[in-house]
Amino acid sequence: MRITFEEQLRLLNQELLEMGALIEHAIQSASEALIRQDVEAANHAITFDREVDQKERDIEALCLKLLLQQQPVAKDLRLISAALKMITDMERIGDQAADISGIVIYLAGKPYIKSLEHLPQMAEAAIRMVSGSIDAFINKDLALAREIIAMDDVIDDLFDTIKGELIALIQHDPDNGEQAIDLLMISKYFERIGDHAQNIAEWAEYSITGVHKGAEL
Repeated sequence: MRITFEEQLRLLNQELLEMGALIEHAIQSASEALIRQDVEAANHAITFDREVDQKERDIEALCLKLLLQQQPVAKDLRLISAALKMITDMERIGDQAADISGIVIYLAGKPYIKSLEHLPQMAEAAIRMVSGSIDAFINKDLALAREIIAMDDVIDDLFDTIKGELIALIQHDPDNGEQAIDLLMISKYFERIGDHAQNIAEWAEYSITGVHKGAEL
């Protein structure tokens, strides 16, 4: 029975890695679509969201099977409970990458009112956070989990920078307002992706320590 349980836990880790890869690709595709104003890449990111949704359902079913059949306790129970929480955040990241892509499609063919250097930086930081948080969970790496949690400040600072720049553009020329709001929404979605990646890292921390900041299971 225990061998089967260990095999199922390895399968859970593999499924989480695959879901993580999907959302990383979705973020990357959305970012590339934004930079190049590439509708095809934007649609690609939206396609990833459907795959992410299916992967969430698959992992949820596996976790529930583990809970019902194996009746895990202590650390094993924490691990499965954390995985169930993590996939909710991961699914929302997929949604937000799709939301970014939807705005990119709307903006296609319209010249940008500002350079986009900070938005790709947000995307890169978000991808690092997603990858690191999942690695921290699978490898039970507490130091990495805490490093990822701290990284959210980088994304928050970039969001504040972009917001300030866009406000200045609107003040300079109110005609910039419509696109400025669209770009602000994109930056807000990236900021939310960072928040969800931070949540994933906090659940990784919980799976190791048994302590979660401000949350109840």
